[in-house]
Amino acid sequence: MGFLNLQNSHREEKLNVIDVTVPRVVKKLRNPMRSSSKVRLDRVTRFVLWFTLALLAMLIIFPLGNILVTASRESGREVFAALFSSSVTQQIVKNTILLGVTVGLLGTSIGFLFAYAQTRLEFRGKRILHIISLVPLISPPFAFATAIIILFGRSGIITRDLLGLSPILYGFPGLVIVLTTSFFPVAYMNILGMMRSLDPSLDEAASILGASKFRVFVKVTLPMLIPGIASSFLLLFVESIADLANPLVIGGDFTVLSSRAYIAINGDYDVAAGAAYSVVLLIPGLLVFLLQRYWAQRRNIVSVTGKPSGRISPVESKSAKIALLAVPFTVSFLIVLVYITVIVGGFVKVLGVNNTLTMEHYSYVFSGIGNEAIFKTTLLALIATPLAGIFGMILAWLIVRKIRRGRQAMDFLGMLGIAVPGTVLGIGYAVTFNHTTKLGNFGIVPQLAGGGAIFGGALAIIMVYTIRSSPAGQRSGIAALQQIDPAIDEAASSLGASGVVTFRKITLPLIRGALLTGLMFAFARSMTTLSPIIFITTPDTPIMTSRILSEVDGGRFGNAFAFSSILIVLVLIALGVINLFVKGRPTLSLTTPID
Repeated sequence: MGFLNLQNSHREEKLNVIDVTVPRVVKKLRNPMRSSSKVRLDRVTRFVLWFTLALLAMLIIFPLGNILVTASRESGREVFAALFSSSVTQQIVKNTILLGVTVGLLGTSIGFLFAYAQTRLEFRGKRILHIISLVPLISPPFAFATAIIILFGRSGIITRDLLGLSPILYGFPGLVIVLTTSFFPVAYMNILGMMRSLDPSLDEAASILGASKFRVFVKVTLPMLIPGIASSFLLLFVESIADLANPLVIGGDFTVLSSRAYIAINGDYDVAAGAAYSVVLLIPGLLVFLLQRYWAQRRNIVSVTGKPSGRISPVESKSAKIALLAVPFTVSFLIVLVYITVIVGGFVKVLGVNNTLTMEHYSYVFSGIGNEAIFKTTLLALIATPLAGIFGMILAWLIVRKIRRGRQAMDFLGMLGIAVPGTVLGIGYAVTFNHTTKLGNFGIVPQLAGGGAIFGGALAIIMVYTIRSSPAGQRSGIAALQQIDPAIDEAASSLGASGVVTFRKITLPLIRGALLTGLMFAFARSMTTLSPIIFITTPDTPIMTSRILSEVDGGRFGNAFAFSSILIVLVLIALGVINLFVKGRPTLSLTTPID
C-alpha cells in the first residue's frame, strides 16, 4: 500500500540524490509544496479548512483528551502508580512491547520477502501468490486465530489427529503466528510499491562497476527501501499492540495492555482504570510514530526524479530462488489452509469432531440478530467509506496545496487516526460520547454512543470508521498530488475558480487512483475492525465482528466461520464495485510537462 510510504522532505528547491556508491543523474524539479504555499485562500477554502480542523478535533482530539481526564481519577492514578510498584503491571507492559516488536520485525521481514519475490524473481504462480497474500486484509484477524486453534491446537486436526502432537498455542507463540500472518500484507504492499518505483538503471550501473547482486542489494536497493521498511514496522507495531480480539481468543495467560483495558471496563466496570491502561498503551504507539516521522524527514532518499528506466535483472540462481521463495510459499500455504478451514467450517456441524454437512450455521447467521448484524455492518461501512475517502483527499489537498504554516501539524493530526491504537480510540469514544448532554468532560455535543444513543450508537461507529480509515486516503493523496504540477491549480484559480471548485473538477479527477486506494482500504478496514468499536456497540447496532467474537467465546465455531465467510464475500463484492465505479469515471489528461 503506497500510502504507507509516509514521509518526504519538502524543504528544498532541488531534490538531491544521495550517493550510495553509484553515480546518478540529478534532475531539477519544482517543489509543489513550496509553490502551493504562495496560494491565497479564498473564503470557501478557508471555510473548508476550519471545518476540517473542527472535524479533526471532534474525531480525534476530544476523545484523546477525555481519556487523559478520565485516567486522572483515583483508580486511574492507582494504575499509573502500579507501573512502578507492581510486578504484574510491569510484566503486562513488557508483554505488550515484546509482542509489538516481534510482530513488527517478523511481519516486515515476511512482507519484504513477498515484495522481493514479486519484483526480483521469475517463477510460475506469481500472480496467485500476490492474491493469496492479500486475503488476510479482507477478513477479521481473529477468524484466522480460530482456524489456527482448530488446525494446530492441543486437539488440532493436524497436530493431534495427523501428527500425534499436543502443542500449546495459547499465549505468546499463538499471538505471534496469528498477528504476523494477519498483518504482514500491509508491509508487503508498502514495500512492493516502493520496489516497483525504484530505477533499475541504478542496479545496472552497479553491476557494470563490478558489484555482485548481493552487494547491489545491500549498497543500492536496501538504502532506498529503509523509509518504507521503517513505516511498515511502525504500522505493524501499532496494530499488534492495539489488537484486542486475538489476545481475547488465543492470548491465554499472556496478558497485554489492550486485553487488560478491556477487562477493566467490561469485567471490573472500572472506566478510569481502563482509560489509564489505554494511556499507557498510547505512549509506545505515539513514540514510535513520532520517532519514525522525525527520522524519515531527516533522511530523504530519492532514486529518480522522473519515470524509472532500465530493465530489472531477475535473480537466476536456482538455489537463491528456492531460499527466497521458501518463506512466501510456506506462508501462502498456511493462509490457504486456514481459509479453507474457515469456509469448510461453516458447512459442517463441528469441524474435526462431527464433519456431517449442515446448513444450520448459515441458517442461524441469516436469521434474527445475525441478519441484522450483516445489514447494519455493511450499511455503516458503505456510509463511512466515501466519507473517509473524501476526508482523506481533502486533508491531502489542504496539506500539499493550500496551507502555508502548520502543514506538518495538520498532517500529524490526520495521521493520528492510524497512529493511535484502536483500543485507545475505542475507549476514548466510549468516555467522550457516552454522556447525554456533553462531550465527555468538555460539554459540547449530545450523546452518540451507549444506551439511548442517537441512532443506537451508529453515528459514533461511523465516526470511528472515518477517522481510522481516512489516513489511507491522506497518504495516497499526498503522494499523488506531489506528482501534479501546481500550475494546473494556479491556472484554474486565475480563471476565477474557487479552491473548492478547482479541487472538485480538476484535482480530484487527477488523483482518482489515490481515491480508489483510500476507498478500498476504508471499506475493508471498516468491515473487519473490532478493537475501536467494541466499546461503543449497542444492542441496536450489532456489528459482524462483534458477533463473530461472541460466537467464538461461546465455542460456536461453526457460526463464527459462517459469519467470517459472509464478511469476506461482502468485502470482495464491494471492492469490485468500488474499483469498477472509480475506474469507469472520466479523467483529465495531463499535457503540461513538469519542469
